[in-house]
Amino acid sequence: MPEPASNVTPFDPAVANAPALQKGGQGKKKGEVDPLSDINRAMPFSDDAEKGVLSCFLQNPTDLINDALTTLAVEAFYHPANRLIYEVLREFNNDGRPIDLVSLSHYLIDKGIIDKIGGPATLADLYSFVPTPAHYEYYKGILHDKHLLRRIITACTESIQNAYEYQEDVPLLLDRVEQRMLSVREDTESRDTIKPLRQHIMEAVDTIEHLLLNPGQMNGLSTGYRKLDLLSTGLQGGELFVIAARPSMGKTSFCMNIVEYVAVELQRPVAFFSLEMSASVLVQRLIAGRAGVNMSKLKSGLLNREQMRAVTTACGQLQKSEIFIDETPGLDIMEFRAKARRLKKQHNIGLITIDYLQLMTSGSKRAKENRQIEIAEISAGLKGVAKELDIPIIVLAQLNRAVEQRKGGRPMLSDLRESGSIEQDADMVGLLTRDDYAGSKTEVGTEEEEEAKKGKAVLIMAKNRNGPTDDVPLKFIAEYMKFLEREPDPDEGQ
Repeated sequence: MPEPASNVTPFDPAVANAPALQKGGQGKKKGEVDPLSDINRAMPFSDDAEKGVLSCFLQNPTDLINDALTTLAVEAFYHPANRLIYEVLREFNNDGRPIDLVSLSHYLIDKGIIDKIGGPATLADLYSFVPTPAHYEYYKGILHDKHLLRRIITACTESIQNAYEYQEDVPLLLDRVEQRMLSVREDTESRDTIKPLRQHIMEAVDTIEHLLLNPGQMNGLSTGYRKLDLLSTGLQGGELFVIAARPSMGKTSFCMNIVEYVAVELQRPVAFFSLEMSASVLVQRLIAGRAGVNMSKLKSGLLNREQMRAVTTACGQLQKSEIFIDETPGLDIMEFRAKARRLKKQHNIGLITIDYLQLMTSGSKRAKENRQIEIAEISAGLKGVAKELDIPIIVLAQLNRAVEQRKGGRPMLSDLRESGSIEQDADMVGLLTRDDYAGSKTEVGTEEEEEAKKGKAVLIMAKNRNGPTDDVPLKFIAEYMKFLEREPDPDEGQ
């Protein structure tokens, strides 16, 4: 048997796991520091900047401490003594007590905590630590940066530890890691969001002036349906719009019509999460509706030359749009949240649509025990994502069979399937129905009356948190999978 080559080293687990041979099997170069090897490294902080801020407080407490209450967290002070002084200053400010050397020293001595800050001399030194409070914002900026770095280190350290010890669902861990890191940014950006009434009024005045200069213009995202836009003033960021119907009523087609209008006509990126249909079927529907050709002929390839030109034009228009289709079946609410965040960050999507809510899942232990709890968690999660990303979310939902047993077949909010939490979390609820599908089976009219019913549809706005409720008259063109607006009948809605 031939001898092994001299340049081949037998595998040794002890050697393979040695710290010096991590990172591609190479040892650290001379002078190189492994950032993960020194666990005793001190957290980033600036004692001088902390003392500089405290000195500014003592010199100008009235203005600066009030500013710090909303812009500077207690945790921004890393040194325990500096943090203690800041907490005392906040307490004095809230109680309306005078902030000076005598009152502070007296309080700290009475509480028996004067030694925790280094004695009376430390407090006296703070008054003259900086010559003027004019550079307060600069010192505060250093504190913010150091605090942010500490939070990043803490979040990453916790994530690494969880990754080593985690024994459950990995996607759930990934969502928690992502949420933990995003919270660092959100807390940094959202601090000092409290605005005085005068600022809100000025913003409202600007909005009113814009509307006066552009009468009839919406401040939300248009759906392409005039009556629906009038009731909602457009789809608003942070709002959850539920469109519910019985199966095969056309709710997916109606949703795709809105997606097409927003993406092609308004040129806004849209995300469509399809838990039921494949992306190829949805694309075929988009093409048929955009081109105005029969869906059956498109699928069978029986198109004439004029129809082919229409299809080619439609494909070109759709290719220029930004529609992102996710066809993950049984999408988990946490996985959806992570994908929505990435789409918002990478493509700045203006609308999210989901088909449909009851096919989504929740991985929590409580949700696995009770379907009502699971739907409630999904519904609340969708509303939370809409608010977090400040974009509208349209989610389709199923109605129960009770609507088919009711005379006239007109759905109500109580027909929402499986949970009343959907109704509670939604800002708008539209119930889609069609006369030629949901009409009473016993009420058969003349041939002319039955023909008039064909395609006649209505979107019942059963809930509108920020506007009126009314019916939106529609007509469904089954060949094109398309809903169009129509004029209401004189007796409609009675």
